[in-house]
Amino acid sequence: MPIRILVVDDHSVVRQGIITLLEDEEDIFIAGEASDGDEVLQKVEDVNPDVVLLDLTMPRMSGLDAMKELIPVHPDVRILVFSMHNNPDYIISALQNGAAGYLQKDTSRDEILRAVRSVVKGELYFPPDASSVIIRNLMKQLARLPETMPKNQETQEKSIWNIITAREQQILKCLTEGMSSKDIAERFDISSNTVANQRASIMRKANVKNTAELISLALKVNP
Repeated sequence: MPIRILVVDDHSVVRQGIITLLEDEEDIFIAGEASDGDEVLQKVEDVNPDVVLLDLTMPRMSGLDAMKELIPVHPDVRILVFSMHNNPDYIISALQNGAAGYLQKDTSRDEILRAVRSVVKGELYFPPDASSVIIRNLMKQLARLPETMPKNQETQEKSIWNIITAREQQILKCLTEGMSSKDIAERFDISSNTVANQRASIMRKANVKNTAELISLALKVNP
């Protein structure tokens, strides 16, 4: 099945340029386009994309705000940010809000295709510049952490494996291994919707906002 892409940008010329770059690929299908954050929420319902290629700065609702509403309702949709901004704050905010990848608008066609094909498999895609920003931010956070983890935080991290069901533990283990919802569904002979519902249940129990936070929390303490 081709990868279904929803292209979101407030400039029609940019949208058409992206569509022109990608539409001739045999494994790519342009499922639709949207011009702002409000419109993308309805378009996702209408066209059921695998990947949303999303601009951040748009009228009415920004890309970041759209992500905050979109991901909890459609956890299987992969958000690939496509922005003119190389500001570290934008990159970190996109990651924290569940983006699966981050590209700048001067990115080559080949890299866009690599990114799309990577994120649809459940992987993250951040080119070297964005990865450097993320690593520097992480190092700053680690430098501020106390040497000994507070007991209540340690208990919270360990409890994630204790408060979820056996099947949810299996799903979470697969997520930490980088498996996509489709792969998980095939492994356990269940539907992708069931996987999505169970992942949403785990996220609620763990009190996290997105899959990236969930995986980060789960990896800190082994089951």
